[in-house]
Amino acid sequence: MVRRSRRQKLQKLTRLCRQEEGLRVKRSCPSGGLEAGNEKEGGNPVSVQLFPPELVEHIASFLPVKDVVALGQTCHYFHEVCDAEGVWRRICRRLSPRVRDHGCGARPWKRAAILNYTKGLYFQAFGGRRRCLSKSVAPVLAHGYRRFLPTKDHVFILDYVGTLFFLKNALVSSTLGQIQWKRACRYVVLCRGAKDFASDPRCDTVYRKYLYVLATREQPAVVGTTGSRACDCVEVYLQSSGQRIFKMTFHHSMSFKQIVLVGQETQRALLLLTEEGKIYSLVVNETQLDQPRSYTVQLTLRKVSQCLPHLHVAYMASNQSSTLYITDQGGVYFEVHTPGVYRDLFGTLQAFDPLDHQMPLALSLPAKVLFCALGYNHLGLVDEFGRIFMQGNNRYGQLGTGDKMDRGEPTQVHYLHRPIALWCGLNHSLVLSQTSDFSKELLGCGCGAGGRLPGWPKGSASFVKLHIKVPLCACSLCSTRECLYMLSSHDIEQFPVYRDLPASRVGGSPEPSQGTGVFQDPRGTAQACKEYLSQIHSCLTLQDRMAKMKEIVGWMPLMAAQKDFFWEALDMLQRAASGSSPGTSNPES
Repeated sequence: MVRRSRRQKLQKLTRLCRQEEGLRVKRSCPSGGLEAGNEKEGGNPVSVQLFPPELVEHIASFLPVKDVVALGQTCHYFHEVCDAEGVWRRICRRLSPRVRDHGCGARPWKRAAILNYTKGLYFQAFGGRRRCLSKSVAPVLAHGYRRFLPTKDHVFILDYVGTLFFLKNALVSSTLGQIQWKRACRYVVLCRGAKDFASDPRCDTVYRKYLYVLATREQPAVVGTTGSRACDCVEVYLQSSGQRIFKMTFHHSMSFKQIVLVGQETQRALLLLTEEGKIYSLVVNETQLDQPRSYTVQLTLRKVSQCLPHLHVAYMASNQSSTLYITDQGGVYFEVHTPGVYRDLFGTLQAFDPLDHQMPLALSLPAKVLFCALGYNHLGLVDEFGRIFMQGNNRYGQLGTGDKMDRGEPTQVHYLHRPIALWCGLNHSLVLSQTSDFSKELLGCGCGAGGRLPGWPKGSASFVKLHIKVPLCACSLCSTRECLYMLSSHDIEQFPVYRDLPASRVGGSPEPSQGTGVFQDPRGTAQACKEYLSQIHSCLTLQDRMAKMKEIVGWMPLMAAQKDFFWEALDMLQRAASGSSPGTSNPES
């Protein structure tokens, strides 16, 4: 009886072992199919493709975001699994269970999940004993971070669904029981339906007492109409408490997308950019905003839209005494309101009109401008090829040109290319760039007083790498007197917008690839060579073709010895062609 029970247990255990061997899962690519197992093992491995796709997607959704991305790069099958919207829908609900509006686009759930996974606001204080990178509190309701603005006491963040968050500084208790002052550690929702917001354009946050919010609000129906209408409005909040103190509503036929401020407190001009690319302005007195009264302000068309009605403005930037406009075609126009800033920017007062401050001035650039940064008396421009141009006052080396000579016209900084973000302050500039291994680094130049250039207290006339750890998904930055802020967010729908510079416009020799020392050809070499051939073919005589070929050799990204060789060879051919007698047959000519 005992032997029989032992024999039954042994047979049962053997059956369980064989079943376990038969259920072994082996990952394979789609082309692999079922693979034959070893006959000695007693069972065949089963491909993961035999499982229902819903089950595999459900299992993959429990992985961290970085592991899902890494798994999707292993083979074609897992790429399709990890790229499914069902996986990212579950990940998004796990990361942000309170976010209901996942946005729109081709991949809404994947975009929403990555936006909420990469969102973060980082800051590093210039003073104090602890000079390390810290992270602010992350609002649970925030759907990614679109832009931010530090004010006198707090920080404001706008997400991708139009919710404006108020991040407060407060006294908190540390782990050791000590009371300490901490930045951006509490948050509240300031308002919803916001499109854009702005404050005093000066670099010093002490002047940022009010926050102007461009938002959309539902207005009740008036007599003779049915239903409510959505109207744009500007709401003014106290930055210290978040209390709304003023509101102005526009006609429902006018729709705006951006707001900037310019001018002094008593004559604060609000510039509003419409969806059609027109600019309107109105003037308010900030010293009277907190008084409980109602009055009407006049909304007028800005002179840049009056004089140049064909222009479609896409972006605006401003400081206290100047405004910069970028059109949809990449053109740049300037308004300068004070003679001192005009002299710093252009080096002369010849074209300055003290009676007409709104007359736009066109800046001449060789390519389309994508974005810009405007400081007090200097500016930076980035064109479609990723080149950086600086202009203005260079007393502290804030232009990054290696010297301290002012520039009255845009001057290229040749050693910097394809920046992610550019920022210009009072007397220093910052550039956020990406290295070859896709990590981020922060470069700075200009005045280093007060720790504003970490690692370079004496400043620098050239852009140098700052001693600060940059988040992997950093996309924008801002510097104040006390702190350096970096916003982290990654939007998969924002593709790289830079183009490859044609070889005909490349000056100098190419840079060697890191670690190899071998000079690499530009990616647009084939197209550039076709352009060179067409230029040579358009020349009528042999002498003109030789001269054009010499010019092209100077344009091409070759080493100095290679250029000298081609120039000398072309000179020999040109002398031989010009020295041939008329009677001698020269079919090649």
